[in-house]
Amino acid sequence: MGFTLVFVDHSKEAPRHDISAVAALDEPNRRRLYDHVVRQPGPVSRDEAAAALGLARQTAAFHLDRLTDESLLDVVYERRSGRTGPGAGRPAKLYKRSAKQVAVSLPERHYELAGRLLAQALEESEATGEPVRPVLHRRAHELGAQLAGPEQADVLAVLEGNGFEPRCEGDAVVLGNCPFHTLAREHTRTVCGMNLHLLRGVLDGLAEDGLQARLDPGPGHCCVRLEPAA
Repeated sequence: MGFTLVFVDHSKEAPRHDISAVAALDEPNRRRLYDHVVRQPGPVSRDEAAAALGLARQTAAFHLDRLTDESLLDVVYERRSGRTGPGAGRPAKLYKRSAKQVAVSLPERHYELAGRLLAQALEESEATGEPVRPVLHRRAHELGAQLAGPEQADVLAVLEGNGFEPRCEGDAVVLGNCPFHTLAREHTRTVCGMNLHLLRGVLDGLAEDGLQARLDPGPGHCCVRLEPAA
């Protein structure tokens, strides 16, 4: 049973790109064009979009291309005449909904990741008979090791890149944000246990033997704290 990783980018480029994409929809005509394209059963041309919304073709083209630049729309080329071969004319540039999923959350949250881990643990438990909780902890640890990445990045960089907002307090590392905040409040034992093993996996993936992850729930920070290893 493999993983589909949701947040593995150690930089902040992915969240910044999502913010830029959402900001692009703040322009009224651009939002109207986006809504129009995604509601159509097939790809839409510039002329079709402009006519449907009462816009100049040049204006529609500008905004459609901006939506493409932000990965909100994809471009395909088709001959609308149905003719092929010499004399059939150039294919038309058409727009359709992108497969990219855009989500912005401030503070950063990763509920989809938690849901995927929990679903995988349940399915494996049903298939093997192993209790769900040990499976969840093992899967979370494996994913944490993958989040560390092959380049052996600094632990603070990995935590920052994945939304934990780490800050140093003496020799310890406090995590200012929990990516699973609401779930952790409602299902504390399950989610905090998952998070603990996820972060232990990060430390093992980085071969970071100077720190250990332990539960230390409290207001204003994640339930897991990294402290100097005994």
